[in-house]
This record gives sequence, structure tokens and C-alpha cells, in this order.
Amino acid sequence: MAHIDAGKTTTSERILYYTGKTHKIGEVHDGAATMDWMVQEQERGITITSAATTTFWRYGGGVYQVNLIDTPGHVDFTVEVERSLRVLDGTIATFCAVGRVQPQSETVWRQADQFKVPKIAFVNKMDRVGADFFACIAEIKEKLGATAVPICIPIGAEDKFEGIVDLLDMKAMVFDKDNLEIVNYSIKDIPADLVEDAKKWRSYLVETVAEHDDALMEKFFDDPEKITKEEIIAALRKATISMELVPACCGSAFKDKGVQFLLDAVVRYLPSPLDKGNVEGHDPDSGEQIERKPDASDHFCGLVFKIATDPFVGRLAYLRAYSGKLSAGSYVFNTRSGKKERVARLYQMNSNKQNAIDFVEAGDICAAVGFKDLRTGDTICEEEHPIILEKMVFPEPVIGLAVEPKTQQDLEKLDVALGKLAEEDPTFTVKADHDTGQTIISGMGELHLDIIIDRLKREFGVEINQGAPQVNYKEALRSTVQHREVFKKQTGGRGKFADIIFEMGPADEGVTGLQFVDEVKGGHIPKEFIPATQKGFEAAMANGVLAGYEVTSMKIVLKDGSYHPVDSDALSFEICARQAFRKAAPKATPVIMEPMMSLEVVTPEECMGDVIGDLNKRRGQITNMDSRSNARIIKAIVPLSEQFGYVTVLRTLSSGRATSTMTFSHYAELPASLAKEVIEKSGNKNLSEDDE
Repeated sequence: MAHIDAGKTTTSERILYYTGKTHKIGEVHDGAATMDWMVQEQERGITITSAATTTFWRYGGGVYQVNLIDTPGHVDFTVEVERSLRVLDGTIATFCAVGRVQPQSETVWRQADQFKVPKIAFVNKMDRVGADFFACIAEIKEKLGATAVPICIPIGAEDKFEGIVDLLDMKAMVFDKDNLEIVNYSIKDIPADLVEDAKKWRSYLVETVAEHDDALMEKFFDDPEKITKEEIIAALRKATISMELVPACCGSAFKDKGVQFLLDAVVRYLPSPLDKGNVEGHDPDSGEQIERKPDASDHFCGLVFKIATDPFVGRLAYLRAYSGKLSAGSYVFNTRSGKKERVARLYQMNSNKQNAIDFVEAGDICAAVGFKDLRTGDTICEEEHPIILEKMVFPEPVIGLAVEPKTQQDLEKLDVALGKLAEEDPTFTVKADHDTGQTIISGMGELHLDIIIDRLKREFGVEINQGAPQVNYKEALRSTVQHREVFKKQTGGRGKFADIIFEMGPADEGVTGLQFVDEVKGGHIPKEFIPATQKGFEAAMANGVLAGYEVTSMKIVLKDGSYHPVDSDALSFEICARQAFRKAAPKATPVIMEPMMSLEVVTPEECMGDVIGDLNKRRGQITNMDSRSNARIIKAIVPLSEQFGYVTVLRTLSSGRATSTMTFSHYAELPASLAKEVIEKSGNKNLSEDDE
């Protein structure tokens, strides 16, 4: 995991080569990388989907299976990183030795912390001008709040980068740049000019590790020299797995330097499924907590973390097995749908190539075929022993686009294609705009939607017309109002009747969706009609009263009401709640919320004034300014609506020398003058003159 262009895919390619999985190194810039298999990835030189593979590494007389997932760095595809981290036991956080800790590095680091995934830091691109290993280690501490402990130090830097000094063996690994053998280095004595540095960092390593291990601490005070290599490895492994320390190594993946040492570090310090211990879940019926052991003899349970469509084998469900054993041809139980499904075939994946296997066991990652109704985040298990594992939560899309097929023949193909793409990617949504008859597709950014449209043309052969990008606004309520709504309908025979008195206003802090409080006393509204009332308010939130955008959160306190013994039913109360929302919401000070983005711009000093001036025009708020080498770093919060086409403008302002990174930050209230424009564009006819 890493920021864009830190060298994740290049490092993955070298891992595949040095473990013997591939016999030829594929380069990203040639469009030949094994893990970047999509046409769009090869053309653009970026990773779009996370690709999984399984390989083996010899270490200390044993052979270890390594399941590797290469994730994208671009923020538009952050869901790929998140769902991969959810099922992995450890991660290699890759940093560029020149860029160091960049914005997306911080994002993926936080995601790894959220899922409690231990990390190793790999400082890549040590051969580039401006590379500084120790400055990167300092930034990891300063910006990420993590204690990174170097387990090696570089020999030289930039074009003089030759290899690394192993601080455990106190030996130098010098790499032969013309040698592409599996072992492309020689072990030598530490160069004389680095001996003092090596001793200093070795003692820092021993001291830091000893601080996290009581037995080593005693030994350290007696005589630090007596602490053995094996003791350091064991204590550092323990501290890494408990997320107290981060072992840090360096290299240049592109120049084939330091990858073998990194693989040794993965086996030494990152956890195996056994180290992670039992997986926790809960019983779908009773809700009580249950655990499963990472053992093939326990009951099977696994988590589906990705759905992909393959042109030859159909729908592939990527899953991580947490316990037990799953055989091809057997049946599993889906706890979400409550249905049994047959696993037709199981595959071990190598990027987009499938290798058929007979079974998977606890700890394995594989792809399965044959499921009819399976979604990302579903738990599959044995029917007699059901369990639900922790669900995945995905970010909301922030940008939309209207699309329509060019010909009538493409209409059906478009529906099928969009359905498949939405199934693959939980941050991509499709909805119909009933007023205009258009299909609105929404995603995480301009690049995300660009790739989707490209895939529609190439993979599904659908030609489309597209509108201008639209911002996904939301609506919110700012004040609390009390309201009574009576719904009566008499059509001959049995009629409809519902009467509710409620308080409507903003939800409590930190609550999303509908916060529903039932305070009805004395049976004025029968208990069976309360859920229908709640359902009515929930449904009404999908279309706000200002411009028809979704209301993100709201609190309803149901105070009182009445019912009719014959005419009242659940549907009456549901309709009553919907109507009540439309009448009460305009009085609760509704506002439009817009997505705000965290923007980081790295620019030469002389262009800084122009960049800041442009950001001010875009309603940007500068939050921080910093300097790195001879460049200035500007951090700002900017509305997404002002950022369309920003990359092109920035290139013009800086003659192509500045770069920017944008990530979603939060929703904030849209200023009244701009809100009026948004409401007018939506053509909302719901508001009276008083409401406006």
C-alpha cells in the first residue's frame, strides 16, 4: 500500500521474479507488469484494481506461502485498498525516498490502523535524486505517529546507491546492477565510512526493541552485546504484530536492490494467520459473539472481499478463508441472504490468470465461481454453524455523471454492463433520474468515472453520450420543529387513517441515517404501526425538500398520535410519515451540504503566489504551508464543485512543474447564494414562497 508512484507494482513485480513466480520482469512504464493486467492500467501506467497472487519464499531452511495483493495508490480507487486491508494479516507500506510521507500514504496508513494490520515500511527509489532514507523515517514518526525502526541502512544514495547494511548480521549486501540472477548480491564487510553509522543504528534498534520486551530490557542493562540476533527478531516480531513498532528497510525495486531483504523481513516480522489468532464474529440468530480458530479442522468461514467479472469464467468471488476447509463442489451458507449456494470451482489467482485448485484452508485467499447471489462483504460458512464476520463499510460517491446510450440497441447492454460494474465496485452507484429520464452514475472522482466509461466502451461494447460531471450534494436539517400530520382517505368501504405528532430536527452528533425515538405512551398508536412510521420517514429521506438530494441524518421523536380501529393499518402510518416529512422539513431550516476535499499541492517556490491566488478564487481555505527540499507544500480544504479540471489549470499555472493530490474530507454547508442556484437547477417545485 502507498501513495501514487511510490513503486508498489514495481516492487510486486520484483517479488514475483525473485520468488520464481515469473521468469521475466515486467515494467510498469512498458505496460508489461503482471499485476497491472487491465488495458487501462497498461495504457496509463497506474494500478486501478487490486490484483492478488500467491507465491513462495525460502527462508531459514523453510518454505513460506505468501499471499500478495498489489493495491492502487490513486484516491479514486481507495475502496480497493480498504477491502484488501480488511482480509490481509500484514502490509508493506511503501514510501518514495524523495516524496517521503505523501497524502495518500497517510490515508492508507489510517486504513491499516483501522483494521489493525501490522506494517513493514519499505523506503523505495533510493536511486533517485534527492533520496533520503533517514528523513523518511523521521517523517513516519512525525506525520504518522509511528515508531519506525531501521533494520538496515543504505550504502550511498541517488546514483551512488549500491546496497544496504543489515543491522542484525552487521554485514553489507552489495547488489550487482548487471546481474539479474535470483541472488544478485554479494555479502561483504561494512564499508569503513559506514561502520560508525551502522553501530549507532544497531544500538538504536536493540534499545528500541528492548523497551518493548521486559526480558530483553534486563539483558540490555547487563550487557547489550549479549543480546542475540534471534532474540532481536523474536522481540521485534512481537512488537510489530502488536503494532507498537514498524521495521523499516530500504532499496530500489526498479534497480533490483533490496527486494530479497524485504521478503526476509515479511517472513520474519509480519504475522501468519496463526499469529493473528481467532477471528471474531457473531451468531446471526442470537447475536452472541463467537470465535473461529485459524485451523483447517474448525468449521469453515470466509469473507467475500471482491467480486470481479472474467470474460472466460464469469463472476469471480474473491474470498479469504479464516477457518476450516472449503472444497470445490461443496455447498456453503450465505448469512446475508440466508441461502445455500454451491461452489462450482475454486481458483488460486495470479493477477488475472486462474489456477484451478481442489480446496482452500484457513489463511488462504482464492477466487470462487458458481455463486448466484453474492456481494462484497458477505460471510460464507457452514449451514449448521452460521457466523457473521465484521462487515465492510464503504465511502459514499461524491461525483455524478449523466449517461445515455447512443442507440436504442445499446440500451439493454448499458443496463447489464452498469449492473456488473456496480456489483464489482461498491463505491460506484447507478440510479435513474425520473424527472429527466437519464441514468446517473456516481463515483469517487473524475478519474474513477473516466475509467468506468472507458470500460463500458471496451469490455461491453456500449457507446454512450455523457453529460458534465455533477457534484453529489446532500441535504441536512439545522433546527427542530414540532408537527402534527393527519392522513385520511375515504374511498367507499374501508378507508385509510393515521395521525402522528412528532418532533423533527438534526440527529445527535456522530449519528448518520434516521435516529428514531418512540415516546408514545398509553397505546395511542399501536406498537405494530410504529415500525411502519419509522419506515415512512426513512423512505422520505431519500429525497430532500430543497433540491431532491438525500438527507444524510435526521432525528424523529414520535410523541403522540391516534388511530382508527377499522381504517388504520401499517400502510396508512407509512404514507402519513412520508407526507409529514414533506410538510415539516421546510420549517426545520433545511440546508444543502457539499463535499469538501483535502487538497495538497507540491509546487516550486516561484509559482506559489499564483497557486494560492487560484485556490482563493475556488473558495479554498489554506490549512497549512510547508517546505520540502526546494518545493513548497500547500494544504487546503476546497469544495469539490470548484475543482473540476483543476489538474489542467495547475499545470498551466506552474508550467507543468506542480502536482496535486485530492482526497474526500467531509460535507459542509453550501453558502446560501450558491444553494439557491443548486435549487433552481434542480427545478424543485415543492417549495412555497414562504419556504424559499
